[in-house]
Amino acid sequence: MNESVLNGKMILAVDDEPDVLVVLEEEIMEAAPKSRIDKATSYEQAIQLFASWTYDLVILDIMGVRGFDLLKRAVDRPYHFPVVILTSHSLSPESLKQSIELGARAFLPKDILGEIVPHLEAVVKYEYGTAWSRLFKQLEGFFNTRWGPYWQKLDQKFWKEFKEKISPKG
Repeated sequence: MNESVLNGKMILAVDDEPDVLVVLEEEIMEAAPKSRIDKATSYEQAIQLFASWTYDLVILDIMGVRGFDLLKRAVDRPYHFPVVILTSHSLSPESLKQSIELGARAFLPKDILGEIVPHLEAVVKYEYGTAWSRLFKQLEGFFNTRWGPYWQKLDQKFWKEFKEKISPKG
């Protein structure tokens, strides 16, 4: 088994559901026992941690912790942390689009919590476009099943431009 790129990384997980934080920590520590995981259950705790530490990866829920506000803060200077959105209650094309527009590096459903490590590794390992491209290939079936095969039709221009932006140049 190859060593995880998450080993030795500082990771912050923010979710108002403590059981989600426990599962996240277990999944990450199993793959990357040398990583450090800080956890916050509120917006206020997350802001304090942003000010105190530099993170290699930040995982944010949207609901309950003002995730979009935290996303804005996390990607703005001086923080500029790579952010993964992990959501269940706000799992929609609109939230996916907003996450992209605000600078998230990935948007993951909590349904895949037990399989999250490879997605987190991709965010750390790959550049923005490559990480998003891989994510879309891996979760396209999930999104199509969840939202229907034509979910991108409502905002065709945005999705066309985004796909062009993340497509490998060749």
